[in-house]
Amino acid sequence: MDDTFHTIKAIAEGHLTEKKSRFLAFAVPVRDVEEVKTVLDEYRKKYYDARHVCWAYMLGWERADFRANDDGEPSGTAGKPILGQINSYQLTDVLILVVRYFGGTLLGTGGLIRAYREAAKAAIDNACIVQKTVDDRFTLHFDYLLLNDVMRVLKQFPEADWEQDFAERCVIRLRVRRSLSLPLYDAFAAVYGVEIEKIDGD
Repeated sequence: MDDTFHTIKAIAEGHLTEKKSRFLAFAVPVRDVEEVKTVLDEYRKKYYDARHVCWAYMLGWERADFRANDDGEPSGTAGKPILGQINSYQLTDVLILVVRYFGGTLLGTGGLIRAYREAAKAAIDNACIVQKTVDDRFTLHFDYLLLNDVMRVLKQFPEADWEQDFAERCVIRLRVRRSLSLPLYDAFAAVYGVEIEKIDGD
């Protein structure tokens, strides 16, 4: 089961000059559309004097949520090549913006596509690409008498991250990569008296 994906660790930049037009590219890690909107607003305000702020993003470990925008450039000459670079590197949870300062010389369709593609690539090449796992989360509720049985199961899954909260009853919150999710769930389900609450994965 493929339960991994690639994203970037932090903001990275790339620069390109083509016939006196300057292209400033920024690769920004994002988690959802709202964060994309916030980042876009920030960069539009910061580079208010630029001719264009073109962008593309990809979201979700399945890489099914994406969008590209030419911001006034000829259709398909900016957002699409930026998105193409995101796809080339198989990245997700990333927004790439390319800010263009017009240099007075028209680049033509091919020149624009090449410039936006190369600027986006420069930002990605300067980024720290990391691999992450798709994780599922569980909350366990059980009585103290079952603590040894629960701990015995946990020792079988050293990859799982967990924290405990013991009050009147025991509560353990777990995070485990998706490929181990079902075996872990089944192992706890076999311990009579343990209540398992599955929380949507991320």
